[in-house]
Amino acid sequence: MKGPLNSVEPHGDWAPGLQKARLYDLILMDIILGELAPMQVLEEKALAARYAGGVGGVRDALGRLALEGLVMRRPRVGTIVAPLDIAEIEHAFEVRRMLEGRTAALAARNARPSDLVAIAGAFDGAEAAIAAGDFRAMLAMDHAFHRAVAFATHNPTLARFVIALQNVATRFWIWQMEKQTPEDQLKDVMLHRAMARAIADRDPVAAEATCALLIGEPPSAQHG
Repeated sequence: MKGPLNSVEPHGDWAPGLQKARLYDLILMDIILGELAPMQVLEEKALAARYAGGVGGVRDALGRLALEGLVMRRPRVGTIVAPLDIAEIEHAFEVRRMLEGRTAALAARNARPSDLVAIAGAFDGAEAAIAAGDFRAMLAMDHAFHRAVAFATHNPTLARFVIALQNVATRFWIWQMEKQTPEDQLKDVMLHRAMARAIADRDPVAAEATCALLIGEPPSAQHG
């Protein structure tokens, strides 16, 4: 489970600003939010119209999502949204607990000034989004934060794995967040900001420890 080569390079095949990268992000967000439901058939022309893009860009985006395990190719059916498989999400949590803490620690060592700006600013406006119940905005902030931390390692191979795993696990996180009180959501934001401070302070131990708190418990521990 990982993104394609160059998927985390600022000037690579999936650089921000490219149509297929924009379409990938939009489709990904709607899968995580459930706007594109598990097992829903994804028709390329319909998606192109929905997201104001080209069929070729949609096809590329779906290809990347297939590599990352978020959509599936089915003979005689086409492309469908992957089911919300709790066992798979459980496995993703286990790997995240092993990888993401080390990712945060490496970011604390390797981050450049521009990385620190991206990490620190990812949750700007979170209080307003929580007050408005804007889960899409909160997802975009969480997505930006974890991508920025992964990029700050300056290890593209690690970043590809971590981002793909985080995308799978976020399908559970969104479901959980919708049941949280605004106060609980704000606590989660404050943990993200504490991790950002640890990275900015070049404190890998604190960054790794805060990341472990952020990842929390897997679905089985919360619903077993």
